[in-house]
Amino acid sequence: MTKLRWMALAFGLLASSTASAQTLRIALQDDPDMLDPHKARTFVGRIVFTSLCDKLVDISPDLNFVPQLATEWSWNEAQTELTFKLRDGVTFQDGSTFDADAVKANIERAMTLKDSNRKSELSSVDHVEAVDPSTVKFVLKQPDATLLATLSDRAGMMLAPDAFADGKEFSQNPVCSGPYKYVNRVQNDRIELTKYDGYWNAKDYPIEAVTFVAIPDNTVKLANLRSGDVDMIERVAPSDIPSVKQDSKLTLVPVTGLGYMGIEFNVANGEPSKLPINADKRVREALQYAVGRDIIDQVVGNGTFPPAQQPFPPSSPYHSDKFPVVERDVDKAKALLKEAGVENPTFTLGYANNTTTQQVAELMQAMAAEAGFTINLQPQEFAALQADLQQGKFEVSIQGWSGRVDPDGNIHQFVTCKGNLNDGKYCNADVDKALNAARQTSDPEKRKALYDEAQTILQDDLPWLYSYYLPWPFVVSDKVKGFKAYPDGMIRLKGMTLSQ
Repeated sequence: MTKLRWMALAFGLLASSTASAQTLRIALQDDPDMLDPHKARTFVGRIVFTSLCDKLVDISPDLNFVPQLATEWSWNEAQTELTFKLRDGVTFQDGSTFDADAVKANIERAMTLKDSNRKSELSSVDHVEAVDPSTVKFVLKQPDATLLATLSDRAGMMLAPDAFADGKEFSQNPVCSGPYKYVNRVQNDRIELTKYDGYWNAKDYPIEAVTFVAIPDNTVKLANLRSGDVDMIERVAPSDIPSVKQDSKLTLVPVTGLGYMGIEFNVANGEPSKLPINADKRVREALQYAVGRDIIDQVVGNGTFPPAQQPFPPSSPYHSDKFPVVERDVDKAKALLKEAGVENPTFTLGYANNTTTQQVAELMQAMAAEAGFTINLQPQEFAALQADLQQGKFEVSIQGWSGRVDPDGNIHQFVTCKGNLNDGKYCNADVDKALNAARQTSDPEKRKALYDEAQTILQDDLPWLYSYYLPWPFVVSDKVKGFKAYPDGMIRLKGMTLSQ
């Protein structure tokens, strides 16, 4: 789609959205996938869920766990039982009561639903007990140091049981426990929410409604903000940051993120796995030497895309100095291809059709060509890309991960044999052993040693090639007050106001 067509579409969609002085309009880089926290897999979907669905626990800006639907929690001595005390007086957006039975129903659905993407996150849970209406206990198969972090995200979001009972398709009419309730969705257009007056903490949410609009083109997105057609954007283009800083009507609110961008290879999921790039790790290694991560940072990131070699950013205590960033070496790339007997490998690189990822893909294509690679670029609508990834309908794909508080969330489900987000079906028993053991220990030194053990194998097998760490540069208009950026990239509307 051309930029002019995106401009016309974006302005047309915004004109048709809910018109109100108290409607906060947020421009997202992509259109979310299904509005079901148990099935969803996108970052932008999590932004919407943050307003729609409360969790058992949340995080603070400094990444500590804080109460949300649960007011307190405790472990037994063996670290195999996690007990929550639930907040009184909470209702779902259909008026039904939130209690321990509702928590039990939610977790059981997340653990057993056929297409749930939360299964591997909750694999340590044996069962959930509703001790009494305000007390719920998670009984584990073995200790799990990641569980609290898991429940601070989609696995811990509480959905109204009546909305998914009897096989109902929850995503068509989501009913949750958050401060804003679902009104309407037009695919590839907008998602509209309105304030839920029965919310337990409604007084801290002055904004009456929020509309999320997907605008993949960075130029269009910023133009809409400047014209007043949206009030806030997430992920401003790095090249636009200097002009944003000079605009007195806009405020840049950056924060260091927890996630990364990378390339996933389809090493074992159907016919694409037979391609040289997927079947021979020497070819993947050659691509790693052909692509300069520092060049991506300079050319596309304008110095805001720190090069990555591993899934843990430098701010993480689990970041390891054993895996320094591989520097570009075209001659070494050519030598590896010659050794593999594939001097001109060809593959299709899929990616979401937003401006920044398009630029990254084109730069990778050009750099790899110097080593002998032929890369065919395949931009896709974001939701369509996610569907293809799940079905193994890809050769190589650029993917982003917004990151998690616990390191397990940045690696386990992507590279373990039964990981829910392991689209390429990579499988190595030794990697599984190390990462599963890391889940069971809370000792930071022991966990780091286990992550290093797994990464040593992964750096050799290369099922993923990490490119750069993600910053979260938000921009708000001067009408928006009270926004605070969090490292997880979520937009929390608590305390925010919007003036005319």
